Amino acid sequence: MTLLSRISIFFARFLGRRVNGPRFTVSGCGTPRCHGKACCGNGGGHLVSVAKPALGTLQTSGTHVAPSSSHSVETATSAAASAFADWSHRPIAERARTIASMADLLEDRRGDLYAVAEEELGATRSWIDFNIDLAKGILKHVASLGPALEDKTVVHGTPETRSIIRRQAAGVVLGLVPWNAPITLGVRAVAGPLMCGNTVVMKGSDICPRTHQLLVDILNGSGLPEGALSCVVGTQDDAHDIMVALIADPCVRRINFTGSTRVGRDVAIEAARHLKPALLELSGKAPLIVLEDADLDAAVEAACFGAYFNQGQICMSTEWIIVVHSIADTFVSKLTSRVAQLAAETGPDRGRMISAKAVERVRALVEDAVSKGARLLVGGETAADQMQPTLLDGIASNMRVFREETFGPLASVMRVQDAEEAISIANASDYGLNAAIFTADLNRAQAMAETLEYGVVQINGPTVHDDPAMPFGGMKLSGHGRFGGESVIHEFTEQRWIAIHEVGSTPRL
Repeated sequence: MTLLSRISIFFARFLGRRVNGPRFTVSGCGTPRCHGKACCGNGGGHLVSVAKPALGTLQTSGTHVAPSSSHSVETATSAAASAFADWSHRPIAERARTIASMADLLEDRRGDLYAVAEEELGATRSWIDFNIDLAKGILKHVASLGPALEDKTVVHGTPETRSIIRRQAAGVVLGLVPWNAPITLGVRAVAGPLMCGNTVVMKGSDICPRTHQLLVDILNGSGLPEGALSCVVGTQDDAHDIMVALIADPCVRRINFTGSTRVGRDVAIEAARHLKPALLELSGKAPLIVLEDADLDAAVEAACFGAYFNQGQICMSTEWIIVVHSIADTFVSKLTSRVAQLAAETGPDRGRMISAKAVERVRALVEDAVSKGARLLVGGETAADQMQPTLLDGIASNMRVFREETFGPLASVMRVQDAEEAISIANASDYGLNAAIFTADLNRAQAMAETLEYGVVQINGPTVHDDPAMPFGGMKLSGHGRFGGESVIHEFTEQRWIAIHEVGSTPRL
């Protein structure tokens, strides 16, 4: 199947649903695993309710849970620390089998994940499938890393000394996980650390706590030691305090965070306060560069998929399209027709973003751009938490949309003279997560990729693309550290040098 065909598959059902409602809390720490049922925290407290996104009405059963408490947090980290000795000393091959089995468990519980994510987030089946399939790929890849974790023996320097380079589990890892790709990013936060022999406390999102709790319950069905993997979720009001407490906990030795640059700064500050390494995958503002020799139809499909899949609420989403003047009119005409088609297919129940507040933020970006000379080609219409696929042309550096992450169904076109100006404009962004280049000249594309200040560059493909075997992470304000490939071994282990000397080889004074 061609890339164009794979991209096209998603458009029939690419827009999700979301209705505002009260947030609720859930904790799986120190309680029996509940396998999809609402778990109670250890701290007691009042009960809270959940709105059903698809209907906008409160559920009357199955959604009442007790909020997490400081005791729940302490229970989670203590249980993870207690399980560390068992899990970290299991043979690498056994850990690999356990991790690999999690992929089958996800598949077996696909229907349960549909039910919870659809109800809690209003996610479409295509987006849930995208999450589950990528998560399964992550688990299978991570399970293959066993040989890279084995000791390496080196003879270097003097023949009397033999050195062992050892990758040793760090301890308890804290995974801070967002709502927008709950299954993929939840699995990514825990799979690598677990394979390396660590235990994990996952702080799930207060927006989708049941989805994250169900995910942890499913993964725990693989035979992990009790306490090796748990989930803690706060409310919107106490999420920051819980994050601070978890980072400060002496049991926690490593941190990984996926989310906004704004919150990532807070995580970095707290981690630095306790001298704890933190992998940060933060905001993005992915450009898609279209050169004069590009396949314009393929570039249009990639731009639409990258900009509007999951309502543009992906860190890799295409936020701006940089196109050279010589083909700009033709490209923009094709792109406008395709986006208009998507907008026409958007019914009253579709096109929902995570909240009405998020819609207002994106609409403000559109209004600012138009007031400064940009042209609104398609969309822009909003209603509560809905927004049509929207396309701007003629953006400039004095507009907010040039500088700020959109994180919504908005793509903006900027016209430039040539490839050199395209690179200069793309590199002017404070962010550096994903970028894409469309051109028929692969040598030229690779040379451009070398100069783009982005952690990931796609050539003739959409910015929304991931491969578990490849390193993934950003530059500049998009963070530091890498998920994927063998990078997880570097991020979540201590590298140690053990030197074995021949007796009597010590120099005499």
